[in-house]
Amino acid sequence: QVQLMESGGGSAQAGGSLRLSCAASGETFSRLCMGWFRQAPGKEREAVAVIHIGSASTYYADSVKGRFSISRDFAKTTVYMQMNSMKVEDTAMYYCAADRVISRTSCLSGTRPSQYNYWGQGTQVTVSS
Repeated sequence: QVQLMESGGGSAQAGGSLRLSCAASGETFSRLCMGWFRQAPGKEREAVAVIHIGSASTYYADSVKGRFSISRDFAKTTVYMQMNSMKVEDTAMYYCAADRVISRTSCLSGTRPSQYNYWGQGTQVTVSS
């Protein structure tokens, strides 16, 4: 059992920044694969960034490379996603996801929502021009 608590969503202007946080509990933190997904109305839920907690290896969607950064803090068992140079097209509901993944390679291949069994409640991010 993994519990996830998200925070940090809200409104930003184009070019601005937000930082999302996801605190995990109920499982050994280093054994988790965690990621951020987003879903806009009428669109598929898509992976934004993934992190293998044990190694800190990461995956980023092409659309956010160079702008977003995912990281983890062992002491707080928390994953962060810093979002810079935000664009209107970043507007979406953002979800934190987690699952037990032993292999770094399998974790970084975990870009489909069905690969994650634990989800946060979602936090809305709205970017205005």
